Amino acid sequence: MSHLVSKVEQAIQAQNLFQPNQFILVAVSGGLDSMVLLHVLCRLVGKHGWMLAVAHFNHLLRGGSSDADAEFVRLAAAQLGLKFISEQRDVQQFARAHKLSVEMAARNLRHDFLARTCLTLGIKTMALAHHSDDQVELFFLRMFRGAGGEGLAGMRWSGPSPSDETIEVVRPLLGLLKDDLQSFAKEEHIEFRSDETNAQLDIERNRIRHELLPLIRERYQSALVKTALRSMEIIGAESDFVRESARSWEHRKNDIAFDHLHPAVQRQWLQMELLKLEINPEFDLIERLRSESGRVIMLSPGLTIWRDHQGNIQSHAVSSVAFDADQRTVDLSAKEGQTSFGGVTITWQIEECRTSSEAVPNAVAGSECFDARKVGSPIVLRHWRPGDRFHPIGMNTPVKLQNLFTNEKIPRERRHELVVTATARGDIFWVEGLRMSAQFKLDNQTVSGLKWTWGRE
Repeated sequence: MSHLVSKVEQAIQAQNLFQPNQFILVAVSGGLDSMVLLHVLCRLVGKHGWMLAVAHFNHLLRGGSSDADAEFVRLAAAQLGLKFISEQRDVQQFARAHKLSVEMAARNLRHDFLARTCLTLGIKTMALAHHSDDQVELFFLRMFRGAGGEGLAGMRWSGPSPSDETIEVVRPLLGLLKDDLQSFAKEEHIEFRSDETNAQLDIERNRIRHELLPLIRERYQSALVKTALRSMEIIGAESDFVRESARSWEHRKNDIAFDHLHPAVQRQWLQMELLKLEINPEFDLIERLRSESGRVIMLSPGLTIWRDHQGNIQSHAVSSVAFDADQRTVDLSAKEGQTSFGGVTITWQIEECRTSSEAVPNAVAGSECFDARKVGSPIVLRHWRPGDRFHPIGMNTPVKLQNLFTNEKIPRERRHELVVTATARGDIFWVEGLRMSAQFKLDNQTVSGLKWTWGRE
């Protein structure tokens, strides 16, 4: 057994990452890090009785190179005799629709795919290939963005998936350097794919990797990774203490008033409260809430929040009555047309089709195809209302739109901005940026298709 494999095995045991005979999903991009992780775990399977499956997410960001990555990982899994699961999504379209950076959109969609794959296969643990150099890059990236102790502590060896808390994410390579992985791949003749976007300096993380860190190593601290990791460990321990203090205060509210807590504990408490409400816990927002109880803060035209004297965050959403006045009825009796509502421009076209497959090839990002007869005319464009239900394709039963927003990681303050379309009967058939309704999809009985193209201004 090689030194690196032995070192990873020791870390797995020390951090209690896996149990004997466990089923593990390995996230593999095809790059150096994930291919080394896959091969290392395969070396340990026989000894520990683990079962592995390989998951690959295609972000569709690099054209043919992205497709080649997916095929490379599929073949690698086949050669190792492992189950392979993949999915592709248009990350750029999702980023535009949800006003996210491409990097954040990619992360959200990737974690959603991995969590869903785990649930489908009955897996409780997924393995990611982050290493020590990733930790240091993340430290500087978060420091420049003004992160607190929890953020500066970096990634943990294990923790809940951001998409599903019942799924555990583990990082067996976190104690290794990038150089260690490169040496192992060379010695063991492990093939991997190279992502040309990792060299693009218009991406902040790449600038840190290729410009800042080499400069620090050369001029200030040659042992940068070691010293940065030590600082992160200290910060992490102190952050854990503050978080536990905030949690324990919940049971001592009658003894200690919120205003008498240490500022660090106040901030941690408010951050936890905001996360419960699915509101982004920005520093400025926390400071405004901390400064004065009862101060009303408007997050969006549809949502206000304030802190009461006990430190709890209260919220108020605009009632459905207010939204009733903000809607538009559209007549679809014409074969084609265009309308705008809530910052979204929608163009429609009704075409005859003999089978459900005829209208589908024309679909592109920002486009959907519905059964025109099922949709009918007129339709109503409006915003989300509390209690709205929706039956998205891929789900067996209708779900609350609020729950779907949560699963798709749509910020609470954005939800009232999204456009919802409903039939004259009130059935929702489309929600901006999300899946279409299963009730209105094309099928073998479809006579005419409603092609629906949209874009936000």
